[in-house]
Amino acid sequence: MVVGSPEVVEEGFTSSAFEENSPIEQVALTVPVTDDPALPVVTFRVWTLGTLSCALLSFLNQFFWYRREPLSISAIAAQIAVVPLGHLMARVLPDRVFFKGRRWGEFTLNPGPFNVKEHVLITIFANSGAGSVYAIHIVSAIRIFYRKNLTFFVSLIVVLTTQVLGYGWAGIFRRYLVDPAAMWWPFNLVQVSLFRALHEKEERPRGAVTRNQFFLIAFVCSFAYYVFPGYLFHMLTSISWLCWVFPSSVMAQQVGSGLHGLGIGAVGLDWSTVSAYLGSPLASPWFASANVAAGFVLLVYIITPISYWNDLYNAKTFPIFSDGLFTSSGKPYNISSIIDANFQLDIEEYRKNGPLRLSTFFAMSYGIGFASLSSTVVHVVLFHGSEIWERSKSVFRDREMDIHTRLMRRYKQVPEWWFICILVVTVALTIFSCEYYIDQLQLPWWGVLLACSVAIFFTLPIGILAATTNQTPGLNIITEYIMGYLYPGRPVANMCFKVYGFISMKQALKFLQDFKLGHYMKIPPRAMFMTQVVGTLLSVAAHLGTAWWLMETVPSICDRTELPPDSPWTCPGDHVFYDASVVWGLVGPRRIFGDLGPYSAINWFFLIGAAAPLLVWLAHKAFPERRWIRLIISPVVIGGMVDMPPATAVNYTTWVLVGFLFGFVIYRRRREWWRRHNYLLSGALDAGLSFMAVLLYACLEIKGTKISWWGNRPDGCPLASCPTAKGMVHDHCPIS
Repeated sequence: MVVGSPEVVEEGFTSSAFEENSPIEQVALTVPVTDDPALPVVTFRVWTLGTLSCALLSFLNQFFWYRREPLSISAIAAQIAVVPLGHLMARVLPDRVFFKGRRWGEFTLNPGPFNVKEHVLITIFANSGAGSVYAIHIVSAIRIFYRKNLTFFVSLIVVLTTQVLGYGWAGIFRRYLVDPAAMWWPFNLVQVSLFRALHEKEERPRGAVTRNQFFLIAFVCSFAYYVFPGYLFHMLTSISWLCWVFPSSVMAQQVGSGLHGLGIGAVGLDWSTVSAYLGSPLASPWFASANVAAGFVLLVYIITPISYWNDLYNAKTFPIFSDGLFTSSGKPYNISSIIDANFQLDIEEYRKNGPLRLSTFFAMSYGIGFASLSSTVVHVVLFHGSEIWERSKSVFRDREMDIHTRLMRRYKQVPEWWFICILVVTVALTIFSCEYYIDQLQLPWWGVLLACSVAIFFTLPIGILAATTNQTPGLNIITEYIMGYLYPGRPVANMCFKVYGFISMKQALKFLQDFKLGHYMKIPPRAMFMTQVVGTLLSVAAHLGTAWWLMETVPSICDRTELPPDSPWTCPGDHVFYDASVVWGLVGPRRIFGDLGPYSAINWFFLIGAAAPLLVWLAHKAFPERRWIRLIISPVVIGGMVDMPPATAVNYTTWVLVGFLFGFVIYRRRREWWRRHNYLLSGALDAGLSFMAVLLYACLEIKGTKISWWGNRPDGCPLASCPTAKGMVHDHCPIS
């Protein structure tokens, strides 16, 4: 049993019930243990609907990414939309067989009824276009903010290599993160439940509804409801009632604001508030949610108040919760004034303006990022080191396989050398582009190899956490930190290093998660591999093409100093990325967290993070009968907070409450309802929100149609961001 995994045997199940199923109960309750190898997989319908879904999602996500309120459309929207199209194609396309009897195989436009395996591959295609392509930030920052030349060809190489590089790490770690039953990737169960509801025929139980009917009801309700928090009543995203009770108290609003404070009592009645940063709490096992809750309480309700009201790092000079950059007097820092003509730090101007200052919460959040990485490595070594060693010595034996792994062994596996070829070619192309276009990218060849080393080192430990807890600590902070020390004063090199080090790992985990979905749905591995690679290539072209088109056609895009006040093209995500390149690449960590900076003590978090899992491990060894100790996952307790900011307190409080209701109360008291409906409800809520959000954007917001009233004022806590240092004067804030 993997330490930190759900219980193998739960109430209502005996050990013999799991002999032909997964030892993870959530998987045993959700994933079918049957397979039909005769179903057609790679068909004309897959290529047509998959390509269309990938291209459309890529365009929409990149288009909306530059907007004032970015909108991310998940693959679940495409997963639902293609069902009627697939059945329509099965009904109207001719079933004539071409090349009948030929050695290279037969081909037909219509191999029969639209089946679940085709649907899975189309969804994998669509998933390649879901979300954003992180490397586009580099293109935007160089061309828009630094106003430096970057050709389309170089941009294409950077975006392509960052997206494909992670496939090499994925190939190396497949045997550790896909085949073992303990690596169960909780989020995939949402997709599996949805596939089963859309394809399996089910008789309606007496006094109840079928899973398909339940999904449709939940989807319609989610779709209809989102018009309120999404357009008519924005305040539903964060109901901070303490601010209403104490409208003139700065402290009460600091404590009660869900968006700009500690969020005590704040709750969001909006699914986007719940799932925006941590994903669906219905897909997260309760032991992982409880670990996140513990970390949230520790950071927001203990560390932050103690630090702020004891004025640590002059905390009262700044807002209690902010990700802004300030001067020592609490005013916003003028970043553009410290950049010289060569895109390097102007030392004289920096000395004149003074050092960058952060809110104490923001400084502590960086410390949490440091601690989560050291904690991850130590936790995996202590709790999973022996398993990793055993699997490194031999390929899995039959007795170590669950039913799903045994069923998948009937299909041809993807050879290891396919991944090695992708890895070698991609690394070589990356080194060539960085060396040949050093004037545009600033990243030397050794930076590429170091970024790859960081990514491959962290892929396995972070992958184990993602596969067992649904939580994924990021590498963005540590990559910025490393390159900022080794190569200071070069912000473009810092951006490139971060993307190659961080995104290649993230892409590897995305590849492995999709591979596990194919594992559960019994998709031939070679078909999965082909779909993922082709989908990634298509997504890169569509994302970059859309971004380039917008940068060429929208005047002053992302430039808030030149855009009109009501312009939607403000690019909030790109601004954060650009500011990070200034902090870590231009100014450098030495002037912030090193011997030249005011926050050098934050480096102790590395040691704190390493010590935390060691203490848990010692407690587990000392009290082996205390089973709850095994469920304390230090990297999740610490790393669950790495999304704050931009995530706010209300995102976490609401996420934890919903996770407790479904992951603990309903899971234990209404097990049959949870088995049938939990993951379906998660998918329906996601899908309904996505469709209504696109509809609102296309019909109302893109035309500037807005409703102005008190219910559309977010949070309603105007004093929560006020500093409380003595004598501080700020707009709309009382003088302390």
